[in-house]
Amino acid sequence: MPSPQRTNTHGTLVELLSQLGDPIRLRMLRVLEREELAVGELVRVLQIPQSSGSRHLKVLLDGQWVFKRTSGPSAFYRVVLDDLSVQHRALWVPIRDQLGEDPVHSEDDRRLHAVLAERMTDSEAFFGEHAGHWDDLRSELFGQRFTDQAMLGLINPSWTIADLGCGTGNCSELLCPWVKQVIAVDSSQAMLDAAKDRVANRKNIKFVKGNLTKLGLQSGSVDAAVCFLVLHHIDDPSASLEEMARILRDDNGGGCVLIVDMFAHARDEYRHAMGHEHLGFTEEQITELLKNAGFKSVVINKLRPGVDASGPSLFAAVARV
Repeated sequence: MPSPQRTNTHGTLVELLSQLGDPIRLRMLRVLEREELAVGELVRVLQIPQSSGSRHLKVLLDGQWVFKRTSGPSAFYRVVLDDLSVQHRALWVPIRDQLGEDPVHSEDDRRLHAVLAERMTDSEAFFGEHAGHWDDLRSELFGQRFTDQAMLGLINPSWTIADLGCGTGNCSELLCPWVKQVIAVDSSQAMLDAAKDRVANRKNIKFVKGNLTKLGLQSGSVDAAVCFLVLHHIDDPSASLEEMARILRDDNGGGCVLIVDMFAHARDEYRHAMGHEHLGFTEEQITELLKNAGFKSVVINKLRPGVDASGPSLFAAVARV
């Protein structure tokens, strides 16, 4: 019986196919064809443990799918298509082209951009000694959240804002120092009680028990509304968005809603573990939902993922009636 066909010095065809037979390694190759990354950067993009990342990377390195470059104590890895053998290219290119659009790959791309942006910041801080020193000093003295919190001061102080699905009151706590009134709405009495305890010293927060598809607020009674990580829990998001449009008044510069939620993802376990009705939303889906609910303009911004966060990427959608 003839021995397996060898592909030069790179192993048998069966061995090469085996090296490509893991979804994580396919994701690695896809990302590393786009950018050269260190191991630590790669595992943050893929959201996998360092030990797992090193193990999969060793398989690809031994199989000569990726190339290693050292710079001082650091090592960087990259897929260089032109430097792959003919056999490697003949396998990888068709597989890569068949991967197509996938929520997991979209997540990888967003996290890749975040890691590269962080690398750029670190590099600029290294070469721009004074600017980098000031950023570090400022964070050391005052923390990292004061900029975001202080910018809430740009909100019109005469506004009434509804915090829809307020949970334990995180958003209400941030908003109440800057506006006339916050109306915190949640269907859970336990959540409302926790929110009341959190902002017990604030007098401009009104708590309302209500369902997001039937808010119990008067039409045109609030200037703006916020809804953070709630829409994916709602069976009928269209009805909820129509309610948001109903309670907004469009004078006094208001009439806007801010929705923060997850991009579409493939983590089906969230349905059972956390009661998610929807596995996130695409830009097209959330835009269509908002416009069908009566909003005239929609702007969606992709929020930069926290590179150490374990959940899907988030978007912020702002819409006006």
